[in-house]
Amino acid sequence: MQENKMGVMPEGKLLFNMCLPMMISQLVQALYNIVDSVFVSQVNENALTAVSLAFPVQMLIIAFANGVGVGTNALLSRALGERDPEGASRVARHGIMLAGVSYILFLVMGLFFARPFMRTQVTATTDPQILEYGVQYLSVVCIFSFGIFTQIIFERLFQSTGRTVYSMVIQATGAIINIILDPILIFGYFGFPVMGVTGAAVATVFGQCVAGTLGLILHGRVNREITVTLRGFFRVDWGLIKRMLVVGVPTTVMQAIGSVMSYCMNRILMAFSSTAAAVFGAYFKVQSFVCMPIFGFNSGMIPIIAYNYGARKPQRIRRTIKISIIFAECVTIAGFALFQLAPQWLLGFFEASEEMLAIGVPALRIISIHFLICGACIVIGAVFQALGNGVYSAVVSFFRQIVALLPVAYIFAKTIGLRAVWWCFPIAEVVSLTISVILLIRSDKKVIAKL
Repeated sequence: MQENKMGVMPEGKLLFNMCLPMMISQLVQALYNIVDSVFVSQVNENALTAVSLAFPVQMLIIAFANGVGVGTNALLSRALGERDPEGASRVARHGIMLAGVSYILFLVMGLFFARPFMRTQVTATTDPQILEYGVQYLSVVCIFSFGIFTQIIFERLFQSTGRTVYSMVIQATGAIINIILDPILIFGYFGFPVMGVTGAAVATVFGQCVAGTLGLILHGRVNREITVTLRGFFRVDWGLIKRMLVVGVPTTVMQAIGSVMSYCMNRILMAFSSTAAAVFGAYFKVQSFVCMPIFGFNSGMIPIIAYNYGARKPQRIRRTIKISIIFAECVTIAGFALFQLAPQWLLGFFEASEEMLAIGVPALRIISIHFLICGACIVIGAVFQALGNGVYSAVVSFFRQIVALLPVAYIFAKTIGLRAVWWCFPIAEVVSLTISVILLIRSDKKVIAKL
């Protein structure tokens, strides 16, 4: 096999080549996240609150999909670095299989547990409209989540072979369709019925299904290094599945911890008011515009590090990490400046009431302090995944969100008040950076010892 560009191209040029398409697609995805909530907020503030309360389950769906994707990506890229195309194809087949199994879990969730989940955050007697909006949205998103599982697994297959432009096309297609359909289905334009919050959910899953179908078609035509056929498709290699889960499950756990954090924060904030929960939901949507480019950058960085780990080139790994951290910090510092200077403008996208502005302006300014260091933390977490140390990422996430963020938020809510609650984010980020640096140094020593 001819040497893949991930093993020979200069690191800066390679990162630009690999990551730019993914960054563009993630920016489109971030734009979709904001536009989706902007249209929902035009229904009313209860609609925005309901979608925010349903968001933890959406995060959990993506956590499972990304866990399967990361496990597939890392092992597949390493197999290509070791010049093992048959092994790479076997990894891809098992990745698709695991994605299908994961979908079944959320199908059951959508059919039977959407209402019980929403009732844990809001009751029918206190906020019946929020409850019904949430059930409608969550049911659709879960039942049709096969679209996002298909989309993400094929995005990862293209990333593993260095063809990130196809990942960009897949993701951007789904997001653009979603953006176009949102106002049509929510408000009933062009003869469509007025569907409200349900329309937002239908637009989301339809875009994901189209993107997943496109990924399947492009993979069969373009990704020649990976062959996946129906013949022997369900022949299971349990040893390979174990190795994929060792890498991927920590990613799922790490992002599932984020889902737990979001759920618990919603409950803490709902004790103050539904508007406080709406502010939290709006923050999550806007901050994605800051963090999504870094996640896109990481999607291109992970296969580079994994490939060079398999090819035994530690200096290329270190240079890639250094460049990535510098880039990520530049992005998040720019995000910090935006949140400090224009919080009213950001909240204005969500039809913010006077109460929402009174709560949200100081909240965004306080929360955004964590942007000063979170870029490095995001990159280091992806490095752990690429090196097969995904458990380190899960450890960092656990300490950041469960050990630090939630207890601080709860204590401040009980003893000081709502404005103090937002300080849990900067405090937790300091904990995250400290643990990340310690584990990165330890990981670097292990890599050198193996190579």
